[in-house]
Amino acid sequence: QVQLVESGGGLVQAGGSLRLSCAASGSIFSINAMGWRRQAPGKQRELVAAITSGGSTNYADFVEGRFTISRDNAKNTVYLQMNRLKPEDTAVYYCTADGVVVAPHEMYDYWGQGTQVTVSS
Repeated sequence: QVQLVESGGGLVQAGGSLRLSCAASGSIFSINAMGWRRQAPGKQRELVAAITSGGSTNYADFVEGRFTISRDNAKNTVYLQMNRLKPEDTAVYYCTADGVVVAPHEMYDYWGQGTQVTVSS
């Protein structure tokens, strides 16, 4: 069983910063990509950022250089440093792990439980 445990969410004023962390645990041989998605009230879930095991990154257009995703492969941990936060960044942020190899010929995708990020104006 693989679990993703997020931390680092909270309340911050506009212009402030937060750092999200997500650690994957369990029977893991390797993880292809890790990332973050978010869901604001009344909106669909959307990609924020993702990073492959090789370090290639992908960001949503709305990030506009404010966020940085990084990863520690040895710890199966992904981070999201969020700077210059805006009220519209308020959402539940979910950690994702795609292509998790748990056994030979067994690969799955996993989501964390989510962490709330609230940005006040």
